[in-house]
Amino acid sequence: MTAPSSPEIDFGHARYLLRVGALTLPVRRRSLLVATGLVTVILALAVLALGLGTYTLTPDQVVRALLGQSTGLDRTVVLEWRLPRTLAAVVIGGALGIAGALFQTVTRNPLASPDVLGLGNGAFTGMLTAVVIGATSWSLLTLGAVLGGTAAAAVIWLLASRNGVTGFRLIIVGIGVSALLSSVNTWLLLQVELDTAMFASAWGAGSLNGVGATAVRGAALCTLPLLVLLAFAIPRLRQMDLGDDAATALGARPGTARRTVLIIGVALVSIGTAVAGPVAFIALAAPQIARRLARTPYLSLMLSALAGAVLLLASDVIAQHVLPIALPVGVVTVSVGGLYLITMIIREIRR
Repeated sequence: MTAPSSPEIDFGHARYLLRVGALTLPVRRRSLLVATGLVTVILALAVLALGLGTYTLTPDQVVRALLGQSTGLDRTVVLEWRLPRTLAAVVIGGALGIAGALFQTVTRNPLASPDVLGLGNGAFTGMLTAVVIGATSWSLLTLGAVLGGTAAAAVIWLLASRNGVTGFRLIIVGIGVSALLSSVNTWLLLQVELDTAMFASAWGAGSLNGVGATAVRGAALCTLPLLVLLAFAIPRLRQMDLGDDAATALGARPGTARRTVLIIGVALVSIGTAVAGPVAFIALAAPQIARRLARTPYLSLMLSALAGAVLLLASDVIAQHVLPIALPVGVVTVSVGGLYLITMIIREIRR
C-alpha cells in the first residue's frame, strides 16, 4: 500500500486516494477519522468488558492474556469466559448496523429498521417454532430464525407492495405484523416447558448471557459470505440513493437490487437473532449516528457496522456492570432506543 496522495475535493469533502496495487480507493478524510475513532472505542470497550466482573482484571492483565503471555485463571477468565460474549457483541452489533443501513437506504426512510418492521420478532417466531418441535442445536435454531425472518419479510412486502412499495407504507405494515408476531410468540412460549419458556423469554428480550464460542464462530462464518455478496451490491445501493428513475437511467434495476439487498438484510438480522435474540434499536440508530459523525451524503455500511458494534458493546457493559443488577442487554437498548425513536418521529413529523 502506498502513502495516501494529497487530499482532493469530492463534492466539498476532502478525500485521500489509497492505492493497493492496481486498485485505487477514494477515501473521505472525515470518514477515515471517524472509522479510526470507532475502532479505538471498540477496542477500549472490549478491554473494559474483558476486565470487569467478579474476578476483576486490569487492562494490562487483559492484554497479556489476549497475547498469550499469561496462564492460569487470568487466561481462562479472559479467553474462555468473557471473550466469546465480547466478540458476539461486536459481530452482532456490526451485522445489525449493516442491516439497518440497508433497510434505510432501500426505503429512503431513517425510521425503517428490521426491529421496527418486525423482522426481529419474525426471526424469534421461527426460533420458537424450532424449539417447540424439539430442535436444540444452534444450526437448527439459526435455520428456524432465518426462515422466520424471511417469512415475516415476505408477508410485509406483499402487504405493502400494492401500487408500489413506499417507505412509509412498509413501516406501517411492519409495525402491524410485528404486533401480530409478538402475540404468536407469547402463545408459543405457553406451549413449552417452564424452564424452556423462562430461557426463551430472557433470550427474547435480547441477551448475550450464555453465548459460547461455537455460536460466535457460527455467526461469523454465516455473516462473511453475506458481506462478500453485499460488496457486489454496493454500486447499486449508491445508484439507488439517487432515486429509482436516476438508477434506472444509469442501468440499474431498482426492483431486483431492492429485493437482493433486503434478503441480505433479513439474513443478517436472523443470524444475530439466533445468537442474542431480537436486540432492538441497534439497527435503527447505528446508521444515522454514523452518517452524522462522518457527514456523508449516504449511509456507509462500514461506519454503520462499527457504530452498531460500539452501541451493542457499550450497552452490554452498562447492562452488566453499571446498573444495580445485571440485566439483558436488550433492556438497555430498548430504553435508549425508545428515546431515539421518539426524537426521530418528531423530526419526521416536522419535515
